[in-house]
Amino acid sequence: MDTCDTCGNSYDKTFTITKGGKTGTYDSFECAIHALAPTCEHCGCRILGHGVEAEERMYCCAHCARESGYQDVADRA
Repeated sequence: MDTCDTCGNSYDKTFTITKGGKTGTYDSFECAIHALAPTCEHCGCRILGHGVEAEERMYCCAHCARESGYQDVADRA
């Protein structure tokens, strides 16, 4: 059995994800998300979808980007 890199659980159904040349082992998507998903620059939540990018900063939504000073960002076209 492999061990999850995030929580340390030994589990027979772990999986690996490779991102940018680095590989991690996880026992759940929750642990993989905690380890790999970017964090919103404004509210700190994990970004699970596309998010919003403004000047190389990541936000979970247009509201958070606007709260950080990027007024031209919108959730809808």
